[in-house]
Amino acid sequence: MKLKFLSVFLAIFMIFPLYANAKEVSSPLTELDRISDDALQMVKLSRFEDARKLLEYFSRQFVTLTSNGQQFSMDELRIVTISHNDALEAVKSESLEQPEKINKLTKFRLVIDAVSSTHQPLWTEMEGPIMSTFQQVQEAATNKDNVGFHENFNSFLALYDMVYPSIKIDIPATRVQALDARINFIDEFRPQVLEQATSQKELKALESDLKSIFDDMTEDEADPSLWWVIISTGSIIILTLSYVGWKKYKGDKEIRKDFKRDFRE
Repeated sequence: MKLKFLSVFLAIFMIFPLYANAKEVSSPLTELDRISDDALQMVKLSRFEDARKLLEYFSRQFVTLTSNGQQFSMDELRIVTISHNDALEAVKSESLEQPEKINKLTKFRLVIDAVSSTHQPLWTEMEGPIMSTFQQVQEAATNKDNVGFHENFNSFLALYDMVYPSIKIDIPATRVQALDARINFIDEFRPQVLEQATSQKELKALESDLKSIFDDMTEDEADPSLWWVIISTGSIIILTLSYVGWKKYKGDKEIRKDFKRDFRE
């Protein structure tokens, strides 16, 4: 897993160029979109101080935009504010590792695109990684592969967490709540899902819900100017899944070992 993580990490920095100044600014929202992307690029280059300055500049521009009459819903304001604060705290942190900082900035980047996009939102292009990872979860459950199930489900959760704020912007709250309920059930009752065929039906139901959300949001054609972001962000997602999923599984494994040791004592 470490080898996979390092290889994907290097590929991102070798293959994908910077995007700064590649898009023409046509509106205040487009400018905010550009700033969020520039901040992400700075984090990818480990230029955390530059990323911090860009995020602080974003905050000033966002306040100006709202005071000038730009309309946002209360949910949009809350989601943008939270994701921005998380991104800013991440770049300021001296203890947070770079992949986790990239995670926070990517989440923020997707949120701003969801708010500003008039085309297919960028987060919908993550259907491939999400559904591919979830298919591995289902295969592991069918094969009673305990390690594979936990590892792949943790990777799925990391990916879902990254797009979750953007989903909340574009999808009605009732559908998001239903999706959350299924995911929380599977997460809480992992042993039953692995052992009981009836519980595995929840996996099928969740797969159907996920496909339905993506199908409803998909348009025939994405904005061509977004394709570079789709490719780059997809690779960042893979990087984050490799790192966060592995790290979370290792942590869960240590907790289970400690529990068993305490029980024996």
